[in-house]
Amino acid sequence: MSKPTAAQICRAFNDAPAAALRDLIEAFSADGRSSVIAAVGRARRRLDRERAESERLEGMAELQGRLEATGLAVIAGVDEVGRGCLAGPVSAAAVVLPASARIAGINDSKALTPRARVELDVRIRAAAVAVAVAHVEPPAIDAVGIAAANLTAMRRAIAGLGIPIDHALVDGLPVDLGVSSTAIVGGDRRVSAIAAASIVAKVARDALMRGFDAEFPEYGFAANKGYGTAEHLAVIARIGPCALHRMSFAPCARRSLF
Repeated sequence: MSKPTAAQICRAFNDAPAAALRDLIEAFSADGRSSVIAAVGRARRRLDRERAESERLEGMAELQGRLEATGLAVIAGVDEVGRGCLAGPVSAAAVVLPASARIAGINDSKALTPRARVELDVRIRAAAVAVAVAHVEPPAIDAVGIAAANLTAMRRAIAGLGIPIDHALVDGLPVDLGVSSTAIVGGDRRVSAIAAASIVAKVARDALMRGFDAEFPEYGFAANKGYGTAEHLAVIARIGPCALHRMSFAPCARRSLF
């Protein structure tokens, strides 16, 4: 049988699933052709990346696994987005993921590109037992303050799951969610269920803000999502706030603007 060409070997590496890479590396690691040496190197780096990602995902599932082993069968991850915005709602999501779920790439929503968040949102919803999103609008934020509005959004998201939960895992400091809970600082990058909630909440809120952009085109909500970018602040200074703005937040609260 003729020896495979370097091009054939490289194609085999490129087309191979991760499970087949070790055998290919073993078969061709002694091949001295430069393109094959490069292909073997790429395969080894790919395996290293996938091993690291697998270990990261195992670590992100570890807390939920330990809690489930104590008898807490239904655990929701909870997180919010939009707390620091000048306009639009504060939004929260609750996500019940199986402890066995391993969703490659899942992370704090702030660490992901918009495209990655949308793709992960689809995969999270496919894997989840239950998902719910809740929004608290600007008038309510102005009436009760952002901390209380944020808590209301998280409680509503939990209620919206439609199933009883045994425990919640929430990003940040301890809050009263109305259910047994554990707060984890940096939880949106350390716990899969919380990361899932941060992604789902961000994708849902961003979609709302893009819809509002057509109604209030001057403010650039499709781009800034209500955050206080320089361009957004300049528009507020020039024409004042709109119905979506949080009037208790500076600069909207500054009477000198009106």
